[in-house]
Amino acid sequence: MKPTPVLRIVAVVAVLLVLLLAMATLANAQPVQLTDDRGRAVHLAQPPQRIVSLLPSLTETVCALGQCQRLVGVDRYSNWPDSVEALPKVGGGIDPSIEAIVALRPDVVLAATSSRAIARLESLGLTVVALEPKTHADVQRVLGKLGQLLAVPDAQQVWRAIDAGVAAAAQSLPSTVRSTRVYYEVSPTPYGAGTTSFIGETLARLGAQNIVPAQLGPFPKLNPEFVVRANPDLIMVGARSAGGMADRPGWQGIRAVREQRICVFDAAQSDVLIRPGPRMAEAARLMAQCLARKAPPGAVRP
Repeated sequence: MKPTPVLRIVAVVAVLLVLLLAMATLANAQPVQLTDDRGRAVHLAQPPQRIVSLLPSLTETVCALGQCQRLVGVDRYSNWPDSVEALPKVGGGIDPSIEAIVALRPDVVLAATSSRAIARLESLGLTVVALEPKTHADVQRVLGKLGQLLAVPDAQQVWRAIDAGVAAAAQSLPSTVRSTRVYYEVSPTPYGAGTTSFIGETLARLGAQNIVPAQLGPFPKLNPEFVVRANPDLIMVGARSAGGMADRPGWQGIRAVREQRICVFDAAQSDVLIRPGPRMAEAARLMAQCLARKAPPGAVRP
């Protein structure tokens, strides 16, 4: 019995689909070569399918590139998107459990350049890609590196969405916020977010003025008296660090404290704000909402 024309067409389509899948598999199996943030060349026979990530911003970037399913383990602080909560936790990113990582049999471990675990992991034969975004430009670069590692075409579309989101947040604000002098406290030691940090860069794009100058570095430890003298119009701080701020010597005289122009971000919001990665547009929206609510009209100095 001869096949009907319909069956012949179905058979041809099926063959074409098989060929297309085979071509896609071959494309994904191409060797990977890149240079990480240590200047180390990384060579892999094919894109990694089992990944352990030791930095939340890298975890989030892998997922933003649509490759969450390749993650087999993460550090204890990686908590977005929700799906990564179910993954095995291997400890802190700086000093994780080597045994737990090895047991997961990763093709690649993603780590910050500052991680003390790198040398040990590499001595055990694991491939480590060290990437540590610290600025907006770094986030764009890391997206490209991870897109290269994971064989994701046009990874920069994620950066374009981030950039457009930050721009939209800036455009949502009135021109009066441009004279608002802001202090962003990262931790109560206190450490502040400087002008050259990714947080400082976002504040600048929103038109605010950062009281922590570039020469102090991205996240400097500050003398509390420095903040008193700088007298910011508005303070941004996470809930974990906000307790007792008003009780610090001299801080009752700071305009932001005196007029209660303080934005306290909860734990989930703080995670968004302090991670240089794909949620930076959301971070910009949170900062913009704070400025819209709390910035004094015209930020006229007393």
